[in-house]
Amino acid sequence: MAEKVKTVRGFRDLIGEEARKYRYVVDTARDILERNNFEEIILPTVEYTKLFARSIGEATDIVEKEMFTFQDKGGRDIALRPEGTAGVARAYIENKLYADGTYKKLYYEGSMFRHERPQKGRYREFHQIGAEVLGTSNPLADAEIIKIADDILKALKVDATIEINSLGCKKCRPKYREALLQYLKEHKEELCEDCQRRLERNPLRILDCKVEGCQLIAKNAPKITDYLCEECKTHHQKVKEYLKALGVEFVENPYLVRGLDYYSKTVFECVSEELGKTVIAGGRYDYLVEELGGPPTPALGFAAGVERLMLLVKELPKRPPLVLVIPFGGDREREEALKLAHRLREEGIRTELSYREGKIRKQFEFANKIGADYTIVVGENELKQGLFPLKNLHTREEIKLPFEEIVKVLKTQSG
Repeated sequence: MAEKVKTVRGFRDLIGEEARKYRYVVDTARDILERNNFEEIILPTVEYTKLFARSIGEATDIVEKEMFTFQDKGGRDIALRPEGTAGVARAYIENKLYADGTYKKLYYEGSMFRHERPQKGRYREFHQIGAEVLGTSNPLADAEIIKIADDILKALKVDATIEINSLGCKKCRPKYREALLQYLKEHKEELCEDCQRRLERNPLRILDCKVEGCQLIAKNAPKITDYLCEECKTHHQKVKEYLKALGVEFVENPYLVRGLDYYSKTVFECVSEELGKTVIAGGRYDYLVEELGGPPTPALGFAAGVERLMLLVKELPKRPPLVLVIPFGGDREREEALKLAHRLREEGIRTELSYREGKIRKQFEFANKIGADYTIVVGENELKQGLFPLKNLHTREEIKLPFEEIVKVLKTQSG
């Protein structure tokens, strides 16, 4: 027997209910984004490695440890995308989406890749659906982005706490960095090895460390909100006022920094107490487009972790009833059953045509195995009479009706 080929560690198949949950989460988010007038952008899976080093930050765990990188046949450094925002910013610049002078609202969906230890809700290939608004500094946009995240959670019936903070701007963040660095240096020996390295390169990353000892130190660190300039204070206050006007519940977390270097001003996370993990997160990145070679462009967005949301979805919408059409007889019966099945599908009715041969009892056993709700037998007598037996497999009730009447009954059942 040939050796079985298995999936690569950290990658997996989505089958059955898992696949349905994936589609439910993504389609729910897409529907909400479309209603908010976001336009879809389909991004390449592979980008130049330097895109992520420049945008996410060389001192981040993603760039230092987690990216899938390789050289192509031309010797160029290539990476599987670990997140979507950098690709959107690159596309915005490369395709001159700023040329008409209006802001752009874009959303994307697809696979992301990070070489980290596989865990519940996070694999080496995982999926995100994200939204970006490029070209506006208006705090109304911040409030709307957070409201969309809240709408997605509510639509999926997922409980999560929305935490918000402001990281300030280029004017006020240096003062905070200096105060934070001074505090952290006093605790240098208590920090983990990674955070000791981060101390000089990017001390804000220490506030995002998941090591318990570092978290305890971070709790007593200076608060960035105490160092905001007037512009950032006003922006942050406006965002909070707009969220309250929208009825969005949130808590302020002055130590929330996010794990990527490009953020400025507003940042937020939607944290599930059940998972103990963030399921949707984002914020402002007002300098990213310019740092990647584009014009000065204030921007913001979020990404939702599809797998983590799937873990929290308790109930999928009820699927429409499934009808199994059973040919019983020779070629003529099979041909008519084939046509009848396709006519049902054209009417929007979920239909399976049985390819199985054999006794009618075996056909009904097959109907039960595939979870059919109704059967229609197409045999010689049925074709002569123009009446077909529609059997409800739950109640065992059977009625003989012309095809058009069957369609009416099934449409009523499909809601």
